[in-house]
Amino acid sequence: MPLTSIDWLVIIGYLIANLLIGVYYRQRASGNTEEFFISGRDVSWWLAGTSMVATTFAADTPLLVCGLVARQGIAGNWIWWGSCVGGMLTVFFFARYWRRAEILTDVQLVELRYGGRPAAFLRGFKAIYLGLLMNCFILGWVTQAMVSIITVLLGPAIAAGRVLQLSVGSYAIHYTLGDPRSTALLICVFILIPFTGLYTFIGGLWGVLVTDLFQFALKMTMIIVLAWVAVAKIGGMQALQVHLQVIANNARQSGLQVSDPTAFLPDFHLGLTTSALWTLPLLTFIVYLGMQWWLAWYPGAEPGGGGAAEVTLRSACSARKTRRIRWALRCGSTSRIMRCGRGLGWLQGWWPSSCIRLMADCIRVRPSHRIRSRAM
Repeated sequence: MPLTSIDWLVIIGYLIANLLIGVYYRQRASGNTEEFFISGRDVSWWLAGTSMVATTFAADTPLLVCGLVARQGIAGNWIWWGSCVGGMLTVFFFARYWRRAEILTDVQLVELRYGGRPAAFLRGFKAIYLGLLMNCFILGWVTQAMVSIITVLLGPAIAAGRVLQLSVGSYAIHYTLGDPRSTALLICVFILIPFTGLYTFIGGLWGVLVTDLFQFALKMTMIIVLAWVAVAKIGGMQALQVHLQVIANNARQSGLQVSDPTAFLPDFHLGLTTSALWTLPLLTFIVYLGMQWWLAWYPGAEPGGGGAAEVTLRSACSARKTRRIRWALRCGSTSRIMRCGRGLGWLQGWWPSSCIRLMADCIRVRPSHRIRSRAM
């Protein structure tokens, strides 16, 4: 179904609202380096916590979670539920230390903890590896997910073979669209990503935090409404359970094993490995609980609160309030099971915080103090 004029007005209004937030905080963010990168260390715990929850949402998130539930049932979400173990360590142990360190970036901690040329080399290596290579890799898969969303969202507007005409004076330029996915990629690269970088550079971390708050509230409202409408359209929860039961019966008749898709834990009666429908293999579940929470590096879910998480932790008013921030993050994570397509809402996700972090990593800040022993 093609987008109507009202749809386009809503999209344009949404983009303008984000840009205005960045412009509003421009003067405050341009005060000094700390104001731009860490909001002058004067952020309320509820604002910082909400921003951290919002940062874990991106264009790939609803596609991933929907795919996990479709293949492995509710239990498939243990791939990220297992990260809550590392998150709890951050809540009770690491959060206050990040704030006490009074640093601008996590890689800066390397030189404060060790010192000398080896530490400076390690800091530079981490800045390039995490700030450039890893960020580009993550931006790639997020953009790939956004391409899929735009291809469906715009539909006929970017259909292959459609001819666009642009008149400049007496000249008329004709351009025939090719593969819709290629057109969607061009929209991401030349419109959405530069626009997100624009309000990020204008408003600094203050702009990012407030746009995160705005977009998180908008997104959660949309998700709740969409979930309500979707369930109502199929006849309610009982009708949904009936449909699942029909699928399960058909699968059993074909000789496949089937588990309960609504189970919170995997089916322990199917052995360590299984290819049953709607089942998370027990061996995979054990790996998630035993390893996923400490060896996986992902923005917003790093053990110890590094990366995107520590950007917000360092902006808190005090070390005491960083624990409240992480509690807000953990409580907010329960909403991920409700994720669904968010359209242009990916703009509030991983990219703005990573812009701030990458810029700060490129600035070589040498504070005059060393971290107190109690902060280590």
